[in-house]
Amino acid sequence: MKSRPTVSAFFVILASFMILSMPIGNAFGQTPKKILSIEAFDMLNTVPDTYLIDVRTRAEYQFVGHPYQAHLFPYFFFTSKLVKEDEKISYALSAKNEAFAEEISKVFKKTDNILIISRDGARSALAAKDLIGAGFQKVFDVEDGFEGAEFPAFKDDKHHKYYRQLAKRNQIFGFELRRHYGWQWWGLPWTYAIDPKFIYPPDLRPPKK
Repeated sequence: MKSRPTVSAFFVILASFMILSMPIGNAFGQTPKKILSIEAFDMLNTVPDTYLIDVRTRAEYQFVGHPYQAHLFPYFFFTSKLVKEDEKISYALSAKNEAFAEEISKVFKKTDNILIISRDGARSALAAKDLIGAGFQKVFDVEDGFEGAEFPAFKDDKHHKYYRQLAKRNQIFGFELRRHYGWQWWGLPWTYAIDPKFIYPPDLRPPKK
């Protein structure tokens, strides 16, 4: 006589059936793949349907410079409000650009290879997750960014704090500055020039009357 499956065995079978019947991307959850600038540049040159999206502000794109032929889609915008953080004063960023994913969806296909770059990888990580959530299937986060992190930078908090203290105490040139890593550090092509083919699409639309 065959034994009846236990309750736990039944749920194992049911769960297995549900996983097998789900699309692979949804079953395991998609996350953006992190790559370095040099890898992003290689993909742009070798992999069809690959595009680089710069998610910094318009001011950064124009006055700091941007990767050659990078499409501008700001994830945040600059405001006129000043804020102070860690003794540094800067202009505050706005709330997230609510039209970010929608505007990108008008220009690119969900199956395109989308490379996301920001200043140092912070904004690109957020933007890449949003695009995955919007249904884009091949999203890559350029984690070293255009300018790179502030020097020196270590993922280990203890090392980070110790060496930054040494650099500050000894007035090391480059302390708290960027461009020790990232797109520019690799010597990859970049420009200040603004090409209408690559700027934020709403900027080209006539103003509403």
